Amino acid sequence: MRQSGLLIPTLRDDPGDAEIVSHRLMLRAGLIRKVAAGIYTYLPLGLRVIRKVERIIREELNRAGAQELLMPIAAPAELWQETGRWDFYGKELFRLQDRHERDFCLGPTHEEIITDLVRREIRSYRQLPANFYQIQTKFRDEIRPRFGLMRGREFIMKDAYSFDADAAGAKESYRKMYEAYQAIFTRCGLVFRPVEADTGLIGGTSSHEFMVLADTGEDGIAVCDACDYAANVEHAEVRNAAGGDACPRCAKPMRIARGIEIGHVFMLGTTYSEKMKAVYLDKQGQEQVIVMGCYGIGVGRTAASSIEQNHDAKGIIWPAPIAPFHVHILPLTGKPGAVLDTACALEAELEKAGIEVLLDDRDERPGVKFNDADLIGCPYHVVIGEKGLKDGQLELKERRTGTVTKLAPAEIASRLKELLVPILG
Repeated sequence: MRQSGLLIPTLRDDPGDAEIVSHRLMLRAGLIRKVAAGIYTYLPLGLRVIRKVERIIREELNRAGAQELLMPIAAPAELWQETGRWDFYGKELFRLQDRHERDFCLGPTHEEIITDLVRREIRSYRQLPANFYQIQTKFRDEIRPRFGLMRGREFIMKDAYSFDADAAGAKESYRKMYEAYQAIFTRCGLVFRPVEADTGLIGGTSSHEFMVLADTGEDGIAVCDACDYAANVEHAEVRNAAGGDACPRCAKPMRIARGIEIGHVFMLGTTYSEKMKAVYLDKQGQEQVIVMGCYGIGVGRTAASSIEQNHDAKGIIWPAPIAPFHVHILPLTGKPGAVLDTACALEAELEKAGIEVLLDDRDERPGVKFNDADLIGCPYHVVIGEKGLKDGQLELKERRTGTVTKLAPAEIASRLKELLVPILG
């Protein structure tokens, strides 16, 4: 894809209202633009990242047996009143009235709507277990939206809901989703920990947060490096974890780390199904209450969290699976000639091999191209200059390490295919 034809409005300086790295770099790299407090437009590069995260989510949830559907953004107050959350949720719930003065809300989550669907459509044990998910825009009227996509008022979220005949089945559904989340965040190239957590406004009996470990994290988590145990500080089964108390699982010392929540899984039990009378008929023809779980992933937060973990002083360093493009080709002149012809030929060869390419065909100084390429953060850069081309060499740069390898033009594609095998398959 040609850079001259894409809207990539990069900024030289940090925006004054951006407090954390991901917010600053998403604005500077031209991924997002602010519309209002906590509300953003995703520009072409930012949307490409979002779509890649969504694709990974879909592939893993489909593999786990979940079915995708799409629920409405607006929900009638009656459903939320059935569960008591119309009042309990408080001012974070966006409320509105239609022309007939009927109350609605813009969904921050969809337990009520999905439970209403299931109680109408699932009546027999033969239809269970079932798991439904969507990737949908959500709304939460945050008192102080901040940190860009980390804490917005409008945001993209994947939410899934499992329905089982009994507690044992619900635990199995929870396990499958827990494992799917591990696969999703691993494929996104993130360093994360599942953390035992409180259930909060969602309710239920138990939950785990999936936390990206980052110094800028807004949450404190008690972590044991000797085993897999981690817990939200409020939920940790230790006293004074910061003082080095023992892990409840292995008795080794624990430490406090910072984390960013990107996913949350809840064992809901019958919290919603009892209130909304979501029942099924068992083998004996007796009514039983459906047992539920729910599972959320912040799609924008996942992208932003990746930047918090993967950046340097020059800009973003995307993990290849969610990078807007795999390769950024930088011809050091945008004028017609051998350099641009070589760049265009390489672009065509790479794209034919399934490698996504951003070709900087702008008539800009080399320094501008280098700075923008480092800011945007594609995993690999190919630099094509007149002198190198005369010598029969192009430069392949790895964005993360800065390592530059000089290769013949005919060798570039095969080397990139080798480097991107985990992504391309």
